[in-house]
Amino acid sequence: MSKKTDQMIQRIQTIYLILALVVTGVLPYCFPLWEMADGTAVYFMTNMLFTILFGLSTMLSVMSILFYKKRQHQFVLNRLNIILNLILLGLFIYRSLNLSGETNLVSEKGIGMFLPIVAIVFLVLANKAIKKDDDLVKSVDRLR
Repeated sequence: MSKKTDQMIQRIQTIYLILALVVTGVLPYCFPLWEMADGTAVYFMTNMLFTILFGLSTMLSVMSILFYKKRQHQFVLNRLNIILNLILLGLFIYRSLNLSGETNLVSEKGIGMFLPIVAIVFLVLANKAIKKDDDLVKSVDRLR
């Protein structure tokens, strides 16, 4: 591996960001958002808004990983990603509350509805690690 790649992977926030990337970019294909009363699973691809929001969240995670030398940019991108995942979670909750009263629509919530929560947790952990790195660099700069 190159020295540049080693520096990027050695930082714990990169691991958290990769996990957030997997949660928003890979797992939605595996877990349904909910199941209909007739037993058919509904995935995020059935709604264009969900597809766009998951795609934006994945893109923000990739951009944040690539900005590993610019901690402030990473921090801002992660904040935007957290807001985006909160919007996605709000849409899932709104949809499940509105449709759960219908007898023939939604019968069971899927694991996919909780993926934004997991992504938010990883993004918050990444932001804590970025802040810790930034504080460490600032304290070293003060000593010079």
